[in-house]
Amino acid sequence: MAAFGLAAGSGHWFSALALGVTLLKCLLIPTYHSTDFEVHRNWLAITHNLPISQWYYEATSEWTLDYPPFFAWFEYALSHIAKYFDQEMLDIHNLNYYSSRTLLFQRFSVILTDALFVYAVHECCKCIDGKRTGKDLTEKPKFVLSVLLLWNFGLLIVDRILGLELKLLDPSQIPRASMTSGLVQQSQHTVLPSVSPSATLICTLIAILPSVFCLWFKPQGPRGFLRCLVLCALSSFMFGWHVHEKAILLAILPMSLLAVEKAGDATIFLILTTTGHYSLFPLLFTAPELPIKILLMSLFTVYSISSLRTLFRKEKPLFNWMETLYLLGLGPLEVCCEFLFPFTSWKLKYPFIPLLLTSVYCAVGITYAWIRLYASVLTGCLVSKTKKH
Repeated sequence: MAAFGLAAGSGHWFSALALGVTLLKCLLIPTYHSTDFEVHRNWLAITHNLPISQWYYEATSEWTLDYPPFFAWFEYALSHIAKYFDQEMLDIHNLNYYSSRTLLFQRFSVILTDALFVYAVHECCKCIDGKRTGKDLTEKPKFVLSVLLLWNFGLLIVDRILGLELKLLDPSQIPRASMTSGLVQQSQHTVLPSVSPSATLICTLIAILPSVFCLWFKPQGPRGFLRCLVLCALSSFMFGWHVHEKAILLAILPMSLLAVEKAGDATIFLILTTTGHYSLFPLLFTAPELPIKILLMSLFTVYSISSLRTLFRKEKPLFNWMETLYLLGLGPLEVCCEFLFPFTSWKLKYPFIPLLLTSVYCAVGITYAWIRLYASVLTGCLVSKTKKH
């Protein structure tokens, strides 16, 4: 980790941040694991035992391989390490297999591959404008960005293969990056029979229109391009290109880069990250994880808001009264869903109500953030076009 150190005085604070979050992930190894545990075990078995031509057709388990080829090859490489931990996990017919060695392999494979993510964060921090620099280390944009990315709440509770994506979103590399650098990548084998071709076309146009518009008018600097890519990621999440809740991280993480440089982007980021992270709560639904997820998200949210407020303290407040009330409403919502509803008579008859309330409430915040981001992208393009003339 020392190789990633960015010296601040006599200390290597970046190394300390990276090491600290790695230790925390190690402490969380014994905690609850979702159905993704069996999903990835099955994918390891499929890629290890079958020829490539059969990877996307093997259906012994309900958790068929439905991720893009790059991820399939990643699972194939991991499977050749997994066999030294527990050969039984690589048996295709060994459904719902679990062992302590399999658990350790699954956890540590994620933790170790985070080295790529740490490197990507380090490189992104180099591109942050140093003009807005406070006297204290904690007020420096590079420090704030490092915490927002390395200690991101969503990355602590879900599987993480996002280092490559963040590296591709390095502002210094964006002009040379491809429009399809992985943000909205989708497997050719994914079948969505309930989505009509016309609806898919409309959603596609809505998602890519701002980026095409901005590329046509050539927005100033790589960050204008980055803002377009973030909008595409968020649009793809909202309009159903990806059904997993954790896909919201594809928009939250690159939005962090913009949040430390402009107050308007900071506001959008805070609304998006707070509601997006809260929408992940249902993924950890067992009682032992309840205090963990509440504590971790509370710490991350408080830090995000306080640090960005400090960074932009000379500008107008980041939130208006409506936005403040909405974010504060997450507290009563959590109390209602986790502590009050279980004791009502509706628990057995309408068990879906907490999830419904969470989804609807978070959808409002994410949609609001999308609208604000959409408006800022189009406005920036028009301003750039005006200045050019």
